[in-house]
Amino acid sequence: MSFTDAPVTKALVLGLVGLSIAASVFDIKHYFYISIGTHFLRYGQLWRMLTYQLCYTNSSEVLFGAMSLYHMRMVERFWGSRKYASFILLAGLFTAIIPPIFLTVVLRPLSFGVLDYIPAGPTPILFAILAQYHAMIPQIYKYKVALSANPPSNASDDTSGFIFSDKSTRYLMALQLALFQWPGSLLGAVIGWVVGYLWRNDLLPAAVARWRVPGWVVGLRAQKRNDRFDGIRRRLEDEGASTGVATGAQPAAEGEGNRRRPLGQQLIDEVRGAF
Repeated sequence: MSFTDAPVTKALVLGLVGLSIAASVFDIKHYFYISIGTHFLRYGQLWRMLTYQLCYTNSSEVLFGAMSLYHMRMVERFWGSRKYASFILLAGLFTAIIPPIFLTVVLRPLSFGVLDYIPAGPTPILFAILAQYHAMIPQIYKYKVALSANPPSNASDDTSGFIFSDKSTRYLMALQLALFQWPGSLLGAVIGWVVGYLWRNDLLPAAVARWRVPGWVVGLRAQKRNDRFDGIRRRLEDEGASTGVATGAQPAAEGEGNRRRPLGQQLIDEVRGAF
């Protein structure tokens, strides 16, 4: 259980915890949530759309968010770090814009100003990742939590209870995040899941789905350089081997060793080859 082959997940977890702690230490939590009436309509602070997903403002959400990211690191291992980082950035961009606009244009007028608040935290991004986790990662086992303390009388006795799987705890942690500061957190969770579903089913524009971050962002530059040098080295070795054959160098398997032929013998061989 580690961050092996998941550097993007490791950076997300450390960044989430670090920024959340820094927001508390420096008392800047009030910059990381959105009140539509106050921040958008009165003061025009549209930049909050780009900052409200950077951190959580309470320790419980930080704990559940970090644990959810850690448990869903298998998505990065399946996709690779470059595709995963690209998905995170695109999902973060969509979920930064859609929930505030949807709340401003639709829900706030319909609720007569009651629905006005979007809490801080990357809950929409987590649910976009959860949509991929749900579709990609199979469940390994199931278990039942019985509602009765009496043991079943036989193996075929179907006792009442709830059936869970090894993935249930991941869903419960995500559900807790969606309900921490609802309805705002629930709105972000739903929109995040929809964005992840659209990505998964190729319903987004093709140019958006195919976009990838540069390789150096996830540390692929050195690997490509090494591959290029290895290719040059192999090509030079092949050219050296073909040059040796063209100049008459004899392979060791013929039993003649590495002896050089006399100049006269080389000229005779050249004349024979011409005819």
